[in-house]
Parts: sequence; C-alpha cells; structure tokens
Amino acid sequence: MICTAPDITENLQRVREAIATAARSAGRNSGEVTLVAVSKRQPAELIAAAVAAGQRNFGESTMQEALPKLERFRSDGLVWHFIGHLQSNKARFIPGNFTWLHSLDSLTLGQRLSRFATEHGSVLDTLIEVNIARDRARGGVAHEQLAPLMEQLLHAPLPGIRLRGLMAIGPHPANEPELRAAFAQVRALRDACRQRFGLSGFTELSMGMSGDFVPAIMEGATLIRVGTAIFGARGDAQA
Repeated sequence: MICTAPDITENLQRVREAIATAARSAGRNSGEVTLVAVSKRQPAELIAAAVAAGQRNFGESTMQEALPKLERFRSDGLVWHFIGHLQSNKARFIPGNFTWLHSLDSLTLGQRLSRFATEHGSVLDTLIEVNIARDRARGGVAHEQLAPLMEQLLHAPLPGIRLRGLMAIGPHPANEPELRAAFAQVRALRDACRQRFGLSGFTELSMGMSGDFVPAIMEGATLIRVGTAIFGARGDAQA
C-alpha cells in the first residue's frame, strides 16, 4: 500500500514509540537512537510530509535518485545519509551533499572520498560496512577483514574522513535470537576496534531496518534505517 501524507505522520509516531519502548527495555535513552527515514523510491511529497512531522534524517542509496531530492530540500536543514553501495566513480558527489556515509568498504573508496572532501572543505562522518551475515549478495567486509581495513584507513591518512563506527544488515530470514546474536557481534566488533585503535569517537552502530530495528536497538544500535514502516511498501521494501 502506498501511503498518503497523513499516514506518514501516524507511521512516524508509531516508529518513534517503538524506538522508545525498545530503548527503555534495554535500559537506554531513546535519544541515543537516530531514526534515519529511508526515502529511496519515495516521492517528494511524502518526504515533505515526513519533514512536516519533524523528521530530519533521511537515507538514500542511489546517486541518480538522491541528488534531485537533496536539491529540492536544500533549505530545510536536513541531514542526508548515503546508505547504499557507493561506486568509486560516484564518490565526488558525496561531500557537500551527504553528512553521513554508511557503506565504506575499501581503502580505495576512502582515498577518493578523502580527496573530494578535502577539496570541498568538508568532513564526512563515515561508517564501515560489515557483512555480518556473510551474504554474497550484500556489500561490506567480512568481520575478519575489518581490523586490517581499519589499519589501512588510519595509516593512510585520510583528511576529510571521520571514522565513526560500523554499519551492518541483519541476517534474513532470521528469528529474534539470531538477529540479536548478529547485532551483538557487530557491537563487539565496534568495541574491539575502538579499544584497539584508540578511537574515542568510534561509537556508532547503524543496524536495524523496518523488520528488525527493535532487536537492533536492544543490542546497541545508534542509527536505524527505516523505510517501509514509515512510507509503506514501494519498490524495494526491505529497508
């Protein structure tokens, strides 16, 4: 079902209540969790409805679709997250348009982003994507490749890039115990990297989508990427 503008307000309220309940159950403050509304394949009028309902963080996954939206909402003070796989030849579009990148997976991409961010005079908050489910159809690095990649990124060095944490997509299909175990593993990887490399700002965990953001919050998610639960099913309905 395609949502209308009034639906968006109601859906956002339900998601926010679910966030608060999950955070409370985990002994956390709901303010620790940033809701990223996944607006890919959604029309501008529904994004505008979400903005009117107080939503400020939005996620896009393809550059061709994202750039016109960013221009349309340029004056609204929104925070844009690029959450999809980023091809190296599109890296030049990230600085100045997106505040966050959730899908860093190689030194080469990091170097290109650093160069363009430096040229633009901006700093990009960046998450390394971990393929925790070892799903060949998904991006990200295997967990045993994470520390070597971190070493490469930190010794490059990469001005304009600020490493903030990890992103992961939970296994699918999976029950709640399996999801929580996977998300707990991502949290443990973040904590290990933070300690090993002495990164006080390496605190973020982008994990959890419409179908699994509650267990993600229970295991420490600080950013959740929710599309269908806000905008309804449209095209790719897995976010």
